[in-house]
Amino acid sequence: MALSVQRATLNNDTPISGVELSPYVVTRKADGTSTTADIPESDPVDGCHLRYRWFRSSSHRKASVCSVHPGEPAVLQNVHSKSYHCDEDCFAQSWREWMRHRMANGGRDENAREPLWKPPHLKDQPGGGAPPSPHGSSTNLSDNYHRPKNAHRGGAGHNDHGSKPDEPETWTEVGRAKCYSATAEDVGHLLKFEVTSVDAGGNEQGASDGFTTGRVIPAPTPPRRNLVPLAHRDGVGAGGRFTVLTYNVLADLYATSEMYSYTPSWALAWNYRRQNILKEIVQHDADILCLQEVQSDHFEDFFQGELGKHGYTAVYKKKTAQVFSQGTYVIDGCAIFFKKDRFTLIKKYEVEFNKAALSLVESLGGSSQKKEALNRLMKDNVALIVVLEALDQPGARDPNGKRQLLCVANTHIHANTELNDVKLWQVHTLLKGLEKIAASAEIPMVVCGDFNSTPGSAAHNLLCNGRVDGAHPELATDPFGILRPPSKLQHPLPLVSAYTALTKQPCLESDEAERQRARMDAAGTGEPIFTNCTKDFFGTLDYIFYTDDTLAPLSLLEVPTEHECRSKYGGLPNTQCSSDHVSLMAEFQWGARQW
Repeated sequence: MALSVQRATLNNDTPISGVELSPYVVTRKADGTSTTADIPESDPVDGCHLRYRWFRSSSHRKASVCSVHPGEPAVLQNVHSKSYHCDEDCFAQSWREWMRHRMANGGRDENAREPLWKPPHLKDQPGGGAPPSPHGSSTNLSDNYHRPKNAHRGGAGHNDHGSKPDEPETWTEVGRAKCYSATAEDVGHLLKFEVTSVDAGGNEQGASDGFTTGRVIPAPTPPRRNLVPLAHRDGVGAGGRFTVLTYNVLADLYATSEMYSYTPSWALAWNYRRQNILKEIVQHDADILCLQEVQSDHFEDFFQGELGKHGYTAVYKKKTAQVFSQGTYVIDGCAIFFKKDRFTLIKKYEVEFNKAALSLVESLGGSSQKKEALNRLMKDNVALIVVLEALDQPGARDPNGKRQLLCVANTHIHANTELNDVKLWQVHTLLKGLEKIAASAEIPMVVCGDFNSTPGSAAHNLLCNGRVDGAHPELATDPFGILRPPSKLQHPLPLVSAYTALTKQPCLESDEAERQRARMDAAGTGEPIFTNCTKDFFGTLDYIFYTDDTLAPLSLLEVPTEHECRSKYGGLPNTQCSSDHVSLMAEFQWGARQW
């Protein structure tokens, strides 16, 4: 029996414009064994190869879809931004975002978005089909939306063909590769995939298999977030400042439907999320990126290459254990990307907390205690530290005329809320390593990451206060005495959390700054109210720390509101934001604060 196709499936049936569709195909060989490998004409099996074909339906769904939640039909349109919206709350939120961005750009909207997709019945109308607003830039909602004629209420699966129900569907071939990326032309249409085993003469061997997808929807755009100025840039040239972004991108191996049941399946798929995460990162255009939960295979086959196209080079450190996922062993890790026209790499340090644990337990008592201590401390977390040198640009030299050096640390601390002693020990171990670097050279430092520690925790106190009070309640859990005496939990680095500048330091007064203060815990630590927002957790875990005797923050990236993150789906990730964490970014100038 010749090579035969057993089945062809797709992990979700909602294709998104610009996102690659990768079918799962199982074939059976003549010897009875099965394989999921591609079998091209250049490398046949049993004298046969696989022929793939993709088709687009002639019918299309005429109703416009929401620009923010493309799985929903649009019922409103903002005639200024040309965006479509599924309800008044969605419209109002987008309107506020558009107005903030316009104000941040001096009243201009030079980068006004084109609609993600103009439905066929609106394509020939100017401005996406909406009549001109007689009220200009009025913020009155009733004056600034248009209800599309053919909009209806219901899900994306409505079978609106625009033709008689009994008319047979016709199909146009659009691709002959195994994988296919839906295009803007496909939006609103169904896609069909067929795979067939054929011999060298092109004769079909057995039955073909395939599937038909749902209608292609446009990919939503990550929400705009502007930099909020903290100080005037007067006299600070481009070379005298730089930006750093930290972002836990949510590794695919953790992005399960069980964990994030509220997220639409298509928005949780890695092929979609990776494109959306990339859009967000590129949109922020930071000079240095500190990314956590970068899956090892995705660093190699996606992040490194795609960010390289935007001028970044990278260093990467994966965790010290791997798990079997989707047919291969993978694990996540920390990556630092930096723009190669701004910095060059001088030195790299890798911190494996497991190695530090092995060294620590040698000082403990019997073998039984050592084993238990190792079980508690060995959590495979890592940190990555680089020393960068600023390339020659005005303002990028230190007071002695030498090129500026910058130490950047990126880490992902253990997450288990029952192991606060382990979190504190990991942070302390990282800080001891940074102390050694600081002792060898006077060098500005930026320490970023997902610390899995909330404001006011022992780990947070150690980072930003330089010590932990011996009466801190978290010190009560220390079964192996690794935190004793509490007096050893200190460091001399003058670290300050960048986002506390809005409430703890003098800064420029503006409407933007006032809005952001409302999103900070001003009565306590001054940190953002949250950087992680899911159904099960809401709070701050991510930080950007800097040495305030050598650096000063000039601006901070806006943080969203809880309502913006929970709207429609109840938490992150959602259709616009593809991680359960919020990215943070700060702009710094060289030298201590002078205002």
